Amino acid sequence: MTHTLTLPGQDGKLEPYTLREPANYQPPTEAFKSRILYAATHVVADPKADNGEGKPAVLDWESTLAYRHHLWRYGFAVAEAMDTAQRGFGLDWAATRELIKRSVAEAKSVGGGIACGAGTDQLSEPYTSLTLDDVIKAYEEQLEYIESCGGNIILMASRALAAVAKSPDDYLKVYSHILQQVSEPVILHWLGDMFDPKLKGYWGASEFDGAMNSLLAVIRDNQNKIDGMKMSLLDDQKEIIMRRKLPEGVKMYTGDDFNYDVLIKGDEQGFSHGLLGIFDAIAPAAAAAMKALESGDEASYDAIFAPTVPLSRLIFETPTFFYKTGIVFMAYLNGHQDHFKMVGGLESKRSLEHLVNVFKLADQAGLLDNPELAVQRMKQILEERSVSA
Repeated sequence: MTHTLTLPGQDGKLEPYTLREPANYQPPTEAFKSRILYAATHVVADPKADNGEGKPAVLDWESTLAYRHHLWRYGFAVAEAMDTAQRGFGLDWAATRELIKRSVAEAKSVGGGIACGAGTDQLSEPYTSLTLDDVIKAYEEQLEYIESCGGNIILMASRALAAVAKSPDDYLKVYSHILQQVSEPVILHWLGDMFDPKLKGYWGASEFDGAMNSLLAVIRDNQNKIDGMKMSLLDDQKEIIMRRKLPEGVKMYTGDDFNYDVLIKGDEQGFSHGLLGIFDAIAPAAAAAMKALESGDEASYDAIFAPTVPLSRLIFETPTFFYKTGIVFMAYLNGHQDHFKMVGGLESKRSLEHLVNVFKLADQAGLLDNPELAVQRMKQILEERSVSA
């Protein structure tokens, strides 16, 4: 059945757009063997609550947890309470605690993989009066809570530490102290300032080589406590350089939403595992690509991932930290939630042109599972923004 609607074109003029048939990728029948893939997962706001900017986050728990089950069905582990879930962009520590508690319990009920972000976001800005010890105590509080829930840990980058630290040695002091307290090896988190401007100069250096060497020092001094590191700089060459310098046994988890296809596929010297926000939106295609790679069919791997890359690059375009809007929009189009509302009012942070282009590229990637529903919901967005479809 053909589905057509009228959409604004590049020149602003309305023109018909006809959807293709969806790919209908099916969940894998067995777990991935060669790569570990985490989907950093969004939360669903309660549309009846006041989730405006600066207000405490109120979530729709049923829809939020149901989406995690969707990702587990497609073979992904869940990276919980990360920036995709709006940590630092509307999701406060009180809501995060409940999210972690509920999500870990759901993961245990189905044998799903999960790791949870531990940060310092219970500390309030401005950070000028804080000390390194304050940062350590904040990390310790979150680490202790996650472990009490039975969750594994992703040690997130800290805005407070970025503000307080004066040198690479300060990062080494903080990380070494807290890493020696964790029960199980953790994933370290290097999030570039394109994702969060308040992390500029992280690891005590403004340029890549200095930051990399600072992080490598942390890893070498605490290797028995480190499973791997997530790198989100949107630069495949920097990730490959870092990947080749990691001590044996320390994994690289790509957080590069521009080049994940190449980095996960790898080269003769190695590959990256994945911990990506875009996997939230493209899980069915990513699972199919992974199945092809593991069967030795690199041509199908490339073909499946190819149309998802332009979609991901659009969703993560500058200002990158508003990528969450596109992720939630995709979930709305595909019927995983019945509204396009977000914590902190982030649904308003992308233009209509951006959303229309996300719709088109999602269709071209075969990722609009129910074209009739997607058309209906796209029309609703157009009407809300005073465009007749």
